[in-house]
Amino acid sequence: MARDIHRPRRGSLAFSPRKRAKSQVPIFRSWPEAAGEPRAQGFVGYKAGMTHIVMIDDQPNSLTEGMQITVPVTIIETPAMKVAAIRVYTNTPDGAKSITDAWTKDLDENLSRLSPLPKKHDTDAALKRIEGLISQDRIDDVRILYHTHPSKVTGIPKKKPELMECRIDGGDIMARFEYAKNILGKNFNISDIFKEGELVDIAAITKGKGTQGPVKRWGIQMRKHKHARAGKTRHVGTLGPWKPSRVSWKVPQLGQTGYHQRIEFNKRILKIGSDASEIVPDGGLLNYGVVRNEFILLKGSVPGPVKRLIRIRPSIRPRASPKGVPDINYISVRSKQG
Repeated sequence: MARDIHRPRRGSLAFSPRKRAKSQVPIFRSWPEAAGEPRAQGFVGYKAGMTHIVMIDDQPNSLTEGMQITVPVTIIETPAMKVAAIRVYTNTPDGAKSITDAWTKDLDENLSRLSPLPKKHDTDAALKRIEGLISQDRIDDVRILYHTHPSKVTGIPKKKPELMECRIDGGDIMARFEYAKNILGKNFNISDIFKEGELVDIAAITKGKGTQGPVKRWGIQMRKHKHARAGKTRHVGTLGPWKPSRVSWKVPQLGQTGYHQRIEFNKRILKIGSDASEIVPDGGLLNYGVVRNEFILLKGSVPGPVKRLIRIRPSIRPRASPKGVPDINYISVRSKQG
């Protein structure tokens, strides 16, 4: 009597179809609800590299609580972001729909490399219209359009900025609008939004690996010598039964591998700083160079290669985490050249 052999399938189907991301700029489709003062709920940085630190373990009930531990960290350079416009939304049966935008009078000249800029836009009239819509209780959400300054980053060889949308949260709608109006046309830093020890979510596009076979793409076993025909050892064993006479999408096959958008939750900010000499080794970071702007150290790894754009938001489903600023005793600046 044959045994009923069962094992978990090779590779998760949770992210199917595994196709290339539409853009190298990731997107957030949801934002956390937070109380307190209004603040922007997002920032952008560039992955610069990795190093390690020695810190005091402040995780409650940890086996090494109060002891020195070595932690791998990712260095993300976070130059200032500039607010280009305010956008307001209203809720409809078909979802949130934007009503109007209020663009700043002082638009960055490099922004024209991305898209045509509004030429005959009355900022004051647009702001008054938004205030009127808020007084009529027709506005349900306030967001800002902000863009990067890649020309200020040594490791990013381009001038065209990335324009993204970010939600404003905290307080009522009028308080959010006043906050957005105060920062319209101005630069703000990551230290204005996040603080050390806070949990954040990050979104990035993973490292692209092109077209790969099912062994690398899904992790299936290679065919044994006796089972292989014509030397095909890295092919899937079967494409499925005769009936139904079609190939299921669940069958592991070759295709695009990598360059997918991924979101990682609850990454802890261990340090926010501006003195690059604290983290940059002699000779600069490998394949990146030196850090010239504010930076953060995130615990653990981050998807994507060096120079990849990383989006950051407050944690949408935070877990229990240590409170307060981490106690860092040492940051490795040893050369990564080998």
